[in-house]
Amino acid sequence: MTGSLTLLNGTTATAEELAPLAFAGFAHFTAMQVHDRSVRGLDLQLKRLRDASDAMFGRHLPDAQIVDYLREALSAAPEDASLALFITSSPGEFVAPRSKVHLHVLTRITDAATVPPEPLALDVVAHQRDLPQVKHVGEVAKTLLLRQAITRGFDDAVFEDSEGRLSEATIKRYSPANIARYDMKEALLQELRLLRGTVERGEQDGLATAALPKHCNVLLKRSFQSQIGSLEACCSST
Repeated sequence: MTGSLTLLNGTTATAEELAPLAFAGFAHFTAMQVHDRSVRGLDLQLKRLRDASDAMFGRHLPDAQIVDYLREALSAAPEDASLALFITSSPGEFVAPRSKVHLHVLTRITDAATVPPEPLALDVVAHQRDLPQVKHVGEVAKTLLLRQAITRGFDDAVFEDSEGRLSEATIKRYSPANIARYDMKEALLQELRLLRGTVERGEQDGLATAALPKHCNVLLKRSFQSQIGSLEACCSST
C-alpha cells in the first residue's frame, strides 16, 4: 500500500470523527511492524498499552478488545505494514473528567518500514521527557531536536539528563530508541525511568535465555569518550 488507513474503535474513521483528534495531545500509543500478518511481541505491546492507560487514565481496556481492533485493522492491511495504535479519551485534554473516562482506540496502518543496514550517528542533546515511561503524544521537543540533529549532520539525537545519563533517542520511523552496549560475555543496559521498547524487552528475555550476565546500570556520556560528539546505535522498531 502507498498511503494510510485509519480506524476508530475498529471501523473506518470519518473526517468528522477525526477532526477533534487532529491536534489532541493527551493520548498514548504503541507502534509495531507487521510481517506476514503477524506482530512480534504482542504480549509486550499489550502490556505497554495497559500500563500507559493506567498511568494516564486510571483504567485500561481489556486485552481482548485491543486484539479485536488489531485483527480488524490487519484484515484491511497488506501482509507487511507499519501499524500504530493510539488510545485517547473523552473528555480529552485540558478537561477534568467529572464522571467515568471513556477510552477510544485509533489504529493507523501505513507502508512497512525498512530498517537501514548501517548504524546511526546520534547527537547527544540535553533533554528529559515528561512521563518518560509512557510512549505518549504531544512532545514537540522530540521533532525539534531530531530536526536540529539532522541539520548538524547526525541521523538522530540521544537524550542526556541533568546528571549526564543517556536514556533514549527521538521517535522517528527508524529510531534507535534504546541505547545499550554489548560484548560477547555481558550486556550493559540502562537503569533509568524511561520508555522501554518492546524489542529491547525481547532482547532482555533473550539474554536471560542465553544465560548471559546482564548488568543494569546507567550509561554516562563520559563512557563514550572515544566517540566524542556522537554515538552509534543499532536500529530497532519500538
